[in-house]
Amino acid sequence: MDLARDIALGALGVVAVVTGALVFRVDSMARATYLLAASFVAVGASVVLLHLDYVGVVVVLMMLMEMAVMGVYMVMFMGMNPALMPMSMVHSGRRAVIAAVTCFVLLAVGILLVPWPTRTEVPTSALPSSSEATTYALGDALMGDHMLVMMVVSQVMLATIVAGIVIAQARGRYERLGDDLKGGSR
Repeated sequence: MDLARDIALGALGVVAVVTGALVFRVDSMARATYLLAASFVAVGASVVLLHLDYVGVVVVLMMLMEMAVMGVYMVMFMGMNPALMPMSMVHSGRRAVIAAVTCFVLLAVGILLVPWPTRTEVPTSALPSSSEATTYALGDALMGDHMLVMMVVSQVMLATIVAGIVIAQARGRYERLGDDLKGGSR
């Protein structure tokens, strides 16, 4: 079973990296959005395969919702089908490559030079009998005092999607009634 999981993790890693890189190769914002969503779904699925189900599902749901809002805003503000409009997804290409390579080198050096601690004992929260306590502790650590904020933000995001769709419509709700909204005056 570990071999199958390792193969799946490797495949998902390749999908995540390839779709993430393709974000900068496609010529439209919609295609870039879909590829970015696919990359994050692959990352979330990898996290689920590592037995961090809650975090993996949160990553997938959060990123899909973000990409949905991004798609709605593209239609709302661009006023056309953004999938058909070619544009460059790379700005300041040379500086971006220099910044990316610099960040990668610094992080790689940091990973190699940091004296990572070694675990001397198994934490009690990692024992199989306390999986519910581990899940609760993880949820509390991720959300904690911010649960109310997240609940409000989710409602605001839903309202934003609905408003974006309404604004993006070619014909409004009351257009069928004419300018005076009494009907039949067209």
